[in-house]
Amino acid sequence: MSDGNGGNISSRVSQRGAVIAAVAVLAVLGGGFAAFSAICPCERTPGGWLFGAVQAEPVSDWRFANRVDLCQIQIRAPLLPHSINLNCFATSGGDLYLSCSNCDGKRWSGIAERNGWARLRLDDTVYPVTLTRIQDPAEMDRSWEARLEKLNSLEAPYNPPAPIGTPRPDHWWTFRVVSRSG
Repeated sequence: MSDGNGGNISSRVSQRGAVIAAVAVLAVLGGGFAAFSAICPCERTPGGWLFGAVQAEPVSDWRFANRVDLCQIQIRAPLLPHSINLNCFATSGGDLYLSCSNCDGKRWSGIAERNGWARLRLDDTVYPVTLTRIQDPAEMDRSWEARLEKLNSLEAPYNPPAPIGTPRPDHWWTFRVVSRSG
């Protein structure tokens, strides 16, 4: 059937239906990802966006983070945000670190090493931060000791802590966390 202008009506109706179907699928996928982001990361399952009140002012003393069992970080992944649960711990001087065991080859750590942009969530507050991988052995040892102190002080840590005084393993990575304006 022709529309009088040389066009095929059934072809245009088919194209319009395909566009509507594609938009509907994208809306369902986007809504699903937003809902998933609202509840994860959970346990070892990564999530997407981290929601919460954003702390606009930079933080200089992170010692309060030692009262939170796990931290959640969101990195800027190539297509969609990627967030995970991690141990975070502050030194007695207030410097904050994240740890990663056997980190070589993990998706998040490679992205964080190349691009330090991240968001950190502690309880329900999101902090804009920059991550920097630390490779200086002395600083790594200080952050390792802070990790052991925090984990051994928690009533029920998610990961069983090594005893205080345990040497830092060679496969352990650490990232320094520095607050930035939101």
